[in-house]
Amino acid sequence: MPAASPLRGTVEVLPAEGESNAAAAHFTVAGTETVLPGHYPGFPIFPGVCLVECARQGAQATLPPGAKGAELTAVESTRFTGPVFPGDRVDIALEWKRTPTGDWQCRAKLTTGRGPAAGVRLRYGLPATGRAAA
Repeated sequence: MPAASPLRGTVEVLPAEGESNAAAAHFTVAGTETVLPGHYPGFPIFPGVCLVECARQGAQATLPPGAKGAELTAVESTRFTGPVFPGDRVDIALEWKRTPTGDWQCRAKLTTGRGPAAGVRLRYGLPATGRAAA
């Protein structure tokens, strides 16, 4: 079942480089994003929940080979470190690692041309049958 999203635009995944557990994506905040008019009226700023959604979409599109079929089970942490405004390009650096419990963790660092914007840590779990096979 596809997830609902507050984003009007699309998170674009960049081509993978090598066989690492790292990936990258980006999102450009258009002035037409539907969340902007109601978030600080008169001073549009891209909401933090939308940055989390950018990270989620990037993560979902870059699941490592051993995590195919995994589903988001938790947003483990978020830290918002800088504002994101209409017109900003948000670069998303994603790093995957396997946890001791057999789940997958994705750490996303989101930046703009002004510097860090957010850090998001997501946990993905495999269905019970996939966990046994992994």
